[in-house]
Amino acid sequence: MSGTSNNTNVPEAREAMDKFKMEVANEIGVPLTNGYNGNLTSAQNGSVGGYMVKKMIEAQEKQMAGK
Repeated sequence: MSGTSNNTNVPEAREAMDKFKMEVANEIGVPLTNGYNGNLTSAQNGSVGGYMVKKMIEAQEKQMAGK
């Protein structure tokens, strides 16, 4: 088992996911930067990931509903 779960299933999507992560962090007020973010709390980092998932689910639901 690898030491990280931070893998992108579609490598070509890495840049788009990084951009999305930065947009979400900015939207919720987390001072995320490119590179090391050890100065942030687990709660801050977790909120970015959680909100990303929420937004992706909302987008998928809209797509499935034909909107």
